[in-house]
Amino acid sequence: MKKLFTILAIIASVLAIILSVLPLSNLAIIPSIIALICGVIAFYLSKKSGEVKKIIQFTFLLTIIALAITTYKSLFNTVEVANTEALEKKEAKSEEEAIEELNELEIDEIEIEDISIDE
Repeated sequence: MKKLFTILAIIASVLAIILSVLPLSNLAIIPSIIALICGVIAFYLSKKSGEVKKIIQFTFLLTIIALAITTYKSLFNTVEVANTEALEKKEAKSEEEAIEELNELEIDEIEIEDISIDE
């Protein structure tokens, strides 16, 4: 049982670290909470048996680092809304160019009646 919670804590803490460095770092809170809960259970079970392993403490360290990165990014990163008019004009222009390219293509019609299928 202790091994199961230790493995779950390691997986959740590594996932939290990975999610904390991505642009959607707020998603790292869920695996961090799961890692903390599993880590506390594993720590309690290992303390009950008399041997506390370093890997459990390592998962706590990884989880704290993930939470620190997530908190830093949520406090100090500001989301700026850019001018969308220029983007819309560029998108409309590229759409018109794509339509022109499609109109310039000459596609020969294939006559289906000339093809015979032998079985």
